[in-house]
Amino acid sequence: MNRPPPLLVRYAENLFWLARYLERVENLARLIDVTQTFESPGHETESWYALVRINADEESFARRAGVIEPEAIKRFYLIEADNPTSITASIEAARTNARVLRPLISTEMWKQLNEFHYALMRLKPEELEGDALSRLCARIKEGVQAQAGITEGTFFRDQGWHFHELGRLIERADQTTRLLDIKFHLLVPREREERRLAELTQWGTVLRAAAGYHAFRRVAPVDFSPADVVAFLLTDGSFPRSVRLCLAEIERHLTELRVRYGLGGTLAALERVEEMRGAIHGLRAERLIVDGLHEFLDAVQRDLMLLATEIGTAFFREWRPPHQKQEAAQ
Repeated sequence: MNRPPPLLVRYAENLFWLARYLERVENLARLIDVTQTFESPGHETESWYALVRINADEESFARRAGVIEPEAIKRFYLIEADNPTSITASIEAARTNARVLRPLISTEMWKQLNEFHYALMRLKPEELEGDALSRLCARIKEGVQAQAGITEGTFFRDQGWHFHELGRLIERADQTTRLLDIKFHLLVPREREERRLAELTQWGTVLRAAAGYHAFRRVAPVDFSPADVVAFLLTDGSFPRSVRLCLAEIERHLTELRVRYGLGGTLAALERVEEMRGAIHGLRAERLIVDGLHEFLDAVQRDLMLLATEIGTAFFREWRPPHQKQEAAQ
């Protein structure tokens, strides 16, 4: 049996972004769902605008929406195709990348993505309210999970698989930090009764949004604290969405590309991962909360952007995030 030919640069880049965009779709649905859960009566706008801030979309939102209100923010992230960070734009970008990859991906992957794309491009404004929004977020998460399952079961394990997984894991780690950050400043309680209520309800909801509640309960103390949740999402070595596990898997895929396929351009990225793992290792969540969790999460997000840049400049044609390429073309 002949060895498969070397992977074309454009295919590596398309696989990296296909996985990132799909992961982004699922995680944005998670952020929207948890935002709706935590919106406080009389403070709905503040709750929803936290979603804009955590995605650094203040300027883009002001330019496109003009008015800060929950309904405008929901439309901005769910149905406005000209917002590059919206679910609609992300699924369109995922399909565009997949179209280029038709010679590589399975028929099942292409078929599922097309059906999912068709459904999301036809969302109606009435689906963005109340219980309908929760059901919509559930459908979006299930659609991405179906795509992930088909990819796991049908996609050929060559160099392309490693670039696909690198994109998915970088995006997942980034989105875990955003999920943890989006409500932390609202969740840290000031009174003892507020602390008890937050531990039993709000922090549990954060874990459910990350699909980690039952995993957390297996390892956490009965009288868990916010610091336990922070430590779990950042440092647990077994939970698939923890930053630590994502970094370990990123290192594994980079090492495979270096050792098995002789791609020397992985060195800078591997060094970046090692630095990030060192920052996570031995982290004390209680101290981190006191010293500044938000600042730490911001630093992790910046390091992940640098990691993506190091991979992109080493292996892709002209590294720039896709939305920057679109802006340059315009």
